Amino acid sequence: METLQNLLFGFTIAMQPINLLYCFCGVLVGTLIGVLPGIGPPAAISLLLPITFHVPPVSSVIMLAGIMYGAMYGGSTTSILVNIPGEAASVVTCLDGYQMARQGRAGPALGIAAFGSFIAGTISIFLLILLAPTLAHFALRFGPPEYFSLMVLGLSILVYLAKGSILNALIMVCFGLILGSIGLDQMTGVPRFVYKITVLMDGVGLVQVVIGLFGISEVLVNAETIFRQEVFKAKIRGLLPSREDWKRSIGPIGRGSILGFFMGIVPGISVVIPTFVSYALEKKLSKYPEKFGTGMIEGVAGPESANNAASAGALVPMLSLGIPTGAATALLLGALMIFGLRPGPLLIKESPEVFWGVVASLYVGNLMLLILNLPLISLWVKVLRVPYSFLFALILLFCLIGSYTINNNVDDGIIMIVFGLIGYLMRKFDYEAAPLVLGLVLGPMMENALRRSLLISEGNLGVFFLRPLSVVFLIVALFILFSPLFLLKRRLREELRSRE
Repeated sequence: METLQNLLFGFTIAMQPINLLYCFCGVLVGTLIGVLPGIGPPAAISLLLPITFHVPPVSSVIMLAGIMYGAMYGGSTTSILVNIPGEAASVVTCLDGYQMARQGRAGPALGIAAFGSFIAGTISIFLLILLAPTLAHFALRFGPPEYFSLMVLGLSILVYLAKGSILNALIMVCFGLILGSIGLDQMTGVPRFVYKITVLMDGVGLVQVVIGLFGISEVLVNAETIFRQEVFKAKIRGLLPSREDWKRSIGPIGRGSILGFFMGIVPGISVVIPTFVSYALEKKLSKYPEKFGTGMIEGVAGPESANNAASAGALVPMLSLGIPTGAATALLLGALMIFGLRPGPLLIKESPEVFWGVVASLYVGNLMLLILNLPLISLWVKVLRVPYSFLFALILLFCLIGSYTINNNVDDGIIMIVFGLIGYLMRKFDYEAAPLVLGLVLGPMMENALRRSLLISEGNLGVFFLRPLSVVFLIVALFILFSPLFLLKRRLREELRSRE
């Protein structure tokens, strides 16, 4: 009963005209970002983050969250019509979605992607309502040692599940932690790593770093790529799936929703992985697995449901524990901190209007996306024909304006450009930006938890090993980090035996 009252309270917040406007702007921009290849939700959130500084916190977070899950909708349009994923999570949709379009069934493919995403969003919102407050209530028992160990565990999972080398991801996390320590010491006020540079006295700004890593580097990398897309030119009709389409799709939508949500909760698992798992599951369960890749509607319904559900699932640890699961949620966490809010279990208690307002806005935003997406498909097709040289020039301009207007300081623009070049080199040498951003966001929180723990124990490190939950978190983190060594040892043994 209390949960229902809180949800109704959330809808009174989300349905306010100003919040409806920002929710609409968020999902519209998110869909546009999803439609345009080469730009992802982290880049869009980082570009629009400076604009939200003059907006109420609830409205800001509602808009930024709308961008994140709106991009999941938009990505399916380019995958089906152009065979180019507008967003990384829509890669799998290309396999069957584009083949359906070539067979004259672009309408049902786009329709089931939109309806599947809406159903998945609805299911995941109810799961979010059930899980997030429960986790937050449990986390209220945590002290500084448990928080420190939990953050170590979260970063360890992210490092383990990184796309490339674990060592590269670990280096990026450490780099992010070092960046997070730049500026005045929180307790003593002593400058650290500033080297007499005045702009660094307040630390390295999160906004400048993420705009550089995701915005500038995106432009530099994509400027080297020649996009040659051929937009599907046949008339798109029959957007409403038939009864047979629904019969074949309802199972994949349900399975994709549950699978995507629970995989999205795990730190480090991006929305890409649940889509591949969902596609593999549907292919395994199908009576005609050999037909996958030739235009099976199940291959569109399952992955599209999974990626939307994973976006909502990623908000569970971010809102309830203050632990982001990826770059986009790290930016949302950073936004909450910039607005003076305390992410984690105290967010629900201290700022219920933010938590429940954002949760209710997810449903409102999903409904907006369903209403918007199907009629606007012809508009998105026209947007796809915009020359990328114009698009990237505009992104670069927005990056410069966004970084400068935060403090009206030219030095902020220089920091952004520096991190843009760093981000470009990271892309070239297969270093991911997400671990760095998480290290930067969690670094000050980890340091604060560590120092408070040591103050409580009078400098005794045993405080982390005398508390049961803290010990469990640290043991799991160590096991995750060192498990590749055991796997490598096992492979070497098997190779030696095969040679014998």
